Amino acid sequence: MYKRILIATDGSELSEKGLLKGLELARDLNAEVDIVTVSEPWAVGMYDAMGWSVGYTNSPEYKADREETAQKVLAPAKAACEAQGLRATTVHVLDRYAADGIIDTATERSSDLIVMTSHGRRGVTRVLLGSQTAEVLARSSVPVLVIR
Repeated sequence: MYKRILIATDGSELSEKGLLKGLELARDLNAEVDIVTVSEPWAVGMYDAMGWSVGYTNSPEYKADREETAQKVLAPAKAACEAQGLRATTVHVLDRYAADGIIDTATERSSDLIVMTSHGRRGVTRVLLGSQTAEVLARSSVPVLVIR
């Protein structure tokens, strides 16, 4: 059925549930696993007006900080995968919005299923906060399993 599963995580408690369900499915299907986390572009806002963003986002420290934060998400996810007797490749996508990074990684890794979570927000809350899950659902060329 599914041979390569991409599991998206941001390290939150909710995404942990998605990770575990995705790993369970991968184990049952004997599928390969890729785990992705996406570091969204640094919010420039006020910092840009003060002239800090250009210098910081071009500095080696910026990339190192983002990579360190991503590894705090990916390392435990990979450990959970190995605890299930599976091997995973971890992917950190830098400076992309989550939906873009997830869809691009699924394409690059030839994934045939994306597993991710959703808060299930509706109405004004969804409009104000946005929904990267909804965007992945709308734009993905492969099936998306959403865990709530």
